[in-house]
Amino acid sequence: MHTTHCRWNGTRLATFALVALGAGMTSPAQSAPLPGGTLDPTQIPQFVDPLVVPPVMPPSAVNVVRGGKNVDMYEIAVRQFQQQILPAGFGPSTVWGYGSITAPGTVAEGGSFSYPAFTIEARWRRPVRVRWINDLVDGQGDFLPPLFAIDQTLHWANPVGDCRTGISRPDCAGSSQMSYAGPVPLVVHVHGAHTFDHSDGYPEAWFLPGLAQLPPTIQFSAGSLYDPFRLASPLGGAWDDVPGSAVFEYPNDQRATTLWYHDHVLGITRNNVYAGLAGFYLLRGGPSDIPGRLPRPAPRLGDPPGMRYHEIPIAIQDRSFNADGSLFYPEDRAFFEGLAPDQLQIPFIPDPALGGPSDVPPIWNPEFFGNTMVVNGRTWPFLEVERRRYRFRFLNGSNSRFLILRMENGLPFRQIGAEGGFLPAPVALADLLMAPAERADVIVDFTGVPAGSTITLRNFGPDEPFGGGAPGVDFDPADPSTTGRVMQFRVVSAVGHDHSVPPRQLVLPRRTRLGAEDRVRQLGLFEEESQTVLVSTDADGNVVLDPAGEPFGPTAALLGTVQDGALLWSSPITEDPALGDTEIWELHNFTVDAHPIHLHLVQFEVVERVDMLTGARRGPEPWETGLKDTVIALPGEITRIKARFDREGLYVWHCHILEHEDNEMMRSYCVGGSPICALADQ
Repeated sequence: MHTTHCRWNGTRLATFALVALGAGMTSPAQSAPLPGGTLDPTQIPQFVDPLVVPPVMPPSAVNVVRGGKNVDMYEIAVRQFQQQILPAGFGPSTVWGYGSITAPGTVAEGGSFSYPAFTIEARWRRPVRVRWINDLVDGQGDFLPPLFAIDQTLHWANPVGDCRTGISRPDCAGSSQMSYAGPVPLVVHVHGAHTFDHSDGYPEAWFLPGLAQLPPTIQFSAGSLYDPFRLASPLGGAWDDVPGSAVFEYPNDQRATTLWYHDHVLGITRNNVYAGLAGFYLLRGGPSDIPGRLPRPAPRLGDPPGMRYHEIPIAIQDRSFNADGSLFYPEDRAFFEGLAPDQLQIPFIPDPALGGPSDVPPIWNPEFFGNTMVVNGRTWPFLEVERRRYRFRFLNGSNSRFLILRMENGLPFRQIGAEGGFLPAPVALADLLMAPAERADVIVDFTGVPAGSTITLRNFGPDEPFGGGAPGVDFDPADPSTTGRVMQFRVVSAVGHDHSVPPRQLVLPRRTRLGAEDRVRQLGLFEEESQTVLVSTDADGNVVLDPAGEPFGPTAALLGTVQDGALLWSSPITEDPALGDTEIWELHNFTVDAHPIHLHLVQFEVVERVDMLTGARRGPEPWETGLKDTVIALPGEITRIKARFDREGLYVWHCHILEHEDNEMMRSYCVGGSPICALADQ
């Protein structure tokens, strides 16, 4: 399942892309679509439905608090509903989505509940306060079960509290191989937000729906850090009004940029995000914005139907489906091995059913790659674009898939921003490399494209873990008939005048670079194989126990330090910046895959990458010269990032391959010695 151990080289890829396009090169045909559900992706019509442009989330109210400062108030719930993701003729998909309880219906009913969610529009230094509500209940008020199988043997939220340690508590590794039946815990993280720890969506601050009575199997209605954060929050009694909710506040005191919000529960983020829990959070205004110079308009509250937008957020995700339209996600480890469940003949945690101990989770899959591309909640949509400039805010919202986006006619992307706001200057790119959770703010100029043209946005990233290198050279690109296609642009004549500034003439806002570091930390990225289960493949293709065989794996992905090696989520905190300190974190990738590493709270600078074998150094890629919150750490390299830790509290850093994050590739860190940090070490 692993790609070759090669270094990503942006110049090499860009050159390859231009040569390939000029020569009419295409990626090799795939013999069969990726495995998934019962719906063959090649039978799904492409480019038949228009792209959905996410509308703006309606606020609940505007209150004046704390010295007369306006605060935008929202009440946003998570609910289950059906949405037509596939084209007409296929069944609707059951999904989870965020929506405003002041506009309670689904989009089809004229409401705001949608996958992906409506966009939260925020203004610089104008706080946003959200009551996040877990409303995963049916019409009778009973809890809804998970949409996908939940592996209780991982270190996860665990409302049942059946810990393998024998001490009942939430947030522990469970003792059952069975999938958890519900109710489902939730907690929201605004990804990239410079916010308080009590509002950051700490993975152990989850909460269940506000049920009148919990099932007898449920011992805990909230995570171990829910109450400590609630009590520490200056929002006070606002938390106590609605059972099954939490009130978070975002000060919006950072640079104008593209953020997004998604679920962040310990051990089941992959399940909940895959179910649909994601949406854009756009921060505008302030000295680091350039209003009036970029393509517009973007969606606003109260826009009339049929409004044409020239600034559009675009969330790209891979999914698989069953024939009835339901989403498919694997429910056993055999899927990752390409086997039927009865072909994987090994013991699993915690019951050594075949004799001998096991450290292999029965349900968790190390990565997942869907066989269908979904953009803003629809499979392979099209967008009608005028002959003018457009601003696209791209998000890779996939669980595991790295994207390499390319316009098939060679039309360049002019990237103007990343996760931390605008770059120092626009960067012209033939390809956009995007790891899960990365964002790219780009201008695409369709002015010179003849009306009537169609352009397919292609994906040349691999249908497997990314290890660096160039498509067609170091790895096979995605299937050109399915996952190698993303969406289609249909060019029409322009209406009105384009008042935006051409990218080459844009002067982007300056920023003050971080000063000298106070400390350098040497951190590690690790992958773990089984310590107890040795296997081989028999004549019938079964994977069986074999004392002379190879270790089964991977069983987990982990973070740690170079000095201490791999550490668990439950290991004591090792990253403890002093309040106000600037630090360099050196990310040593000892695995064979690239990992997108995300730090909560901060936006950081990418300093350089160092080859661990040769010591060769290279600076950040052109699109990494601004601030970022997620960085690609390539195998065999040390990725050096610099951040200033300016807010006291308890936060996390982790891999944003969601399957990795859910199985130990996440660690807490403590800024300024906050007292609440001691609770994370218990």
